[in-house]
Amino acid sequence: MKQIIYTVLALIFISCQNNVPCDCDEPSNGFVQRTGQTISIGGDQSVDVVKKIDNAWINRDYETLKSLVSSDATLYHDDGRVSNGPEEFVKAIEDDYIQNTAEGKEWSWVMDFAFSIKVSKSEDPNEWNDDGEWVSARFTTASDEIYEEWYYIVDGKLQWWGSAKRGLYQ
Repeated sequence: MKQIIYTVLALIFISCQNNVPCDCDEPSNGFVQRTGQTISIGGDQSVDVVKKIDNAWINRDYETLKSLVSSDATLYHDDGRVSNGPEEFVKAIEDDYIQNTAEGKEWSWVMDFAFSIKVSKSEDPNEWNDDGEWVSARFTTASDEIYEEWYYIVDGKLQWWGSAKRGLYQ
């Protein structure tokens, strides 16, 4: 008899659960001052694209790399160069490879971390930062150089990239 009562109580308790989806605002954890937009955590898909870019880059698989870069991408290198589109980007990377190996530097690095964020939709139709997700990644080279990079991924392709280089913490 006790088991029947416990079973009935459990069924009543379970049937009272409310599984209605929440129509709540997505929690944000940051802001964009200029536009008033909010920032929240992005998804793994954009990070996966950056991992593919990194793998193609380190292996000098330029055809794969070009397939991951949008035809109208703007790419800012740490030394001030700007590449427009996949062809210029790949040429700049190959130039870096030639220069680094000529200087005796190893063509090697480790991706220390990567995470993605997304920016809320802007009310300004000219705002371009909310169509995809932004990925922040840090790399440490075999020469103890650190690169801080931002990747803007839209529809699975690199649309904008910025790189900054610094030394290791002492």
